[in-house]
Amino acid sequence: MSDLNTSPDLEPASRALTSVLLGVTDHQLTLPTPCAGWVVGDLLDHLVGLTIAFRIAAEKAPDAAPGGPGNPTVANLDPEWRTILPAQLDHLVAAWRVPSAWTGDTAAGGVVLPAQIMGVVALNEVMIHAWDLARATGQTYDVDPQTVEWVHGLVSQQGSSEGTPGLFGPSITLPVEAALLDRVIGLTGRDPAWTSPSAIGDARGGPGA
Repeated sequence: MSDLNTSPDLEPASRALTSVLLGVTDHQLTLPTPCAGWVVGDLLDHLVGLTIAFRIAAEKAPDAAPGGPGNPTVANLDPEWRTILPAQLDHLVAAWRVPSAWTGDTAAGGVVLPAQIMGVVALNEVMIHAWDLARATGQTYDVDPQTVEWVHGLVSQQGSSEGTPGLFGPSITLPVEAALLDRVIGLTGRDPAWTSPSAIGDARGGPGA
């Protein structure tokens, strides 16, 4: 990972995710995503839960889901998600800006980790799922290079050809000359070239926007 004497700021990744959220339309909620078996609405439901779980982890409060995260589903997606998610992302950013958030151990989804690693896992979840959502809905995705470097530090250590249960699928190794974001995406088990045929023409301002 990057210098362990420093900690990443989650705001740039959260801001990039919020930008993608603004481009998701109601008729896109059942589109497939790069997350196998998940549609857009499932992914949004997952984001609602993880933004709470990782905020709680930063605050060192009791784990909200000690038995592990449940199965996200569009059927449980709060109809106010467009308001809820940006607000929860703001709270997530604020929680991880408190210096004590990065000290000691903490838990999320039944997993206990050093807080210095848990914060980067939270960053990874926000960045990678923003990419998933952008690809699924036919949007562009822009994130700052420093965030990509932090996440690369995590996935280059945790990703493997067998995958990491509950975190990453079997990694796909790209050549070193590939863009760092693409290499990070590959290390999480995703194909950087993934596109949803259903999302063609669904970029911002398209039908149903």
